[in-house]
Amino acid sequence: MPHHYHAIVWIDHHEARILEFSEEGSDQAVIRPRHPVKHLHTKSGSRSSWRAPEDREFYKAVAEKLGPVHEVLIVGPANAKLAFIKFLHKHDPVTADKIVGVESIDHPTDGQLVHYARNYFKGADRMLPQID
Repeated sequence: MPHHYHAIVWIDHHEARILEFSEEGSDQAVIRPRHPVKHLHTKSGSRSSWRAPEDREFYKAVAEKLGPVHEVLIVGPANAKLAFIKFLHKHDPVTADKIVGVESIDHPTDGQLVHYARNYFKGADRMLPQID
């Protein structure tokens, strides 16, 4: 996959979709955890809550794909995006420094993701220096 300046990562506990893009086009990679999280439900009225365990190997694989990218937007529907960012700050601060934004997005198509990211970076690029 050729590398672009910007990337958007849509992540939940089942997969990470990484779309690198530029004016000329986009490239996609999909990473799935080795041991997917099964969908668990809590009993109605229960005070206990359930959180998916941190999957370090999954997060590490996603971080490795982001190595050549300069700016990253992290998006997703729930807590996985925050757990991924926490992982980066603890285990990969170089990649963590590339994060320019975090947004909540449900389950968009790849086309919707690229469109969303292009619009996001148009505004962000006016405020951030472009360094190669």
